[in-house]
Amino acid sequence: MSEPLVIGIESSCDETGVALVRGHELLANEVASSVEQHVRFGGVVPEVASRAHLQAMVPTLQRACAAADVDLTEIDGVCVTAGPGLMGALVVGLSAAKALAVALDKPLYGLNHLVGHVAVDLLDHGPLPERFCALLVSGGHTSLLVVDDITSSITEVGATIDDAAGEAYDKVARLLGMGYPGGPVIDAAASGGDPRAIAFPRGLTSARDLAQHRFDFSFSGLKTAVSRWVELRRRDGLEVPVADVAASFQEAVADVLTAKAMDLCDHFGLDTLLLGGGVAANSRLRGLLSERADAVGVVVRRPRPGLCTDNGAMMAALGAEVVRRGHRPSSLDIGADPGLPVSTVLV
Repeated sequence: MSEPLVIGIESSCDETGVALVRGHELLANEVASSVEQHVRFGGVVPEVASRAHLQAMVPTLQRACAAADVDLTEIDGVCVTAGPGLMGALVVGLSAAKALAVALDKPLYGLNHLVGHVAVDLLDHGPLPERFCALLVSGGHTSLLVVDDITSSITEVGATIDDAAGEAYDKVARLLGMGYPGGPVIDAAASGGDPRAIAFPRGLTSARDLAQHRFDFSFSGLKTAVSRWVELRRRDGLEVPVADVAASFQEAVADVLTAKAMDLCDHFGLDTLLLGGGVAANSRLRGLLSERADAVGVVVRRPRPGLCTDNGAMMAALGAEVVRRGHRPSSLDIGADPGLPVSTVLV
């Protein structure tokens, strides 16, 4: 049997993504971002994102088909993000996918956006181990997972109890007047700063916290600490060393993420960790994780930076694996689920 050919549609936030994948081969991956429309608001505006998806969906689909040189009648399934994400944004992608499934008489697969961030690594590094850990870090989610089967068995062991890491980046960047989105601009600024200049707190790492939240994260306190430090400097008429603040903040985030990820691998006796999500493109996170993983013999897998942010390839990669393993398609009457748990891979 030939490898399944699927189309993947992603519209959970501010990127409209359409991709075509055959097995583990990426044939096309087109993305239309509405991020510029959200810059003046300092964050994603759901209604603006939804309207942008409506405008971008058909052109993005057309570009993907042209790039892959594929006739849609050849595909084995239509794969789409069913959740989690912004309700209005999800509905646009899901509606487009349902229309394609009906028009082409092809099966529909409503899939989990977070699991897609794990599965996309199949396109870069091939088959996944039988059992492994995953660290997902994005604007809306920060989670530690144990994956027994990418298509059916995923356990969330730890998660953020307040701000996600990417959300903290956006808020600190806004505080420093660096613009939106915060991840890339803070990463760039940090390269010229001293990560040891300011001792910002590491959330949920005290003995008491670890007893209750060993694998959980909290970045709200860190964000507040940065805000207070900057406020005091400005109150006293002192210059704010933006590069040092950025580097020290970024070091605090990367330190906690990597320490807890390594603890997870040790606790479950697993020697492979997959890093996914938009913040996975962060240079310090990638570097520190490699250092700590190498020291304890853990193999780190991470997709190329271009596949870390939201895109259709991640949904197509997961969908191709779901189709290959013979899982049942979704019903055409499935709805979008903004709070879809990561344990639900296929709706």
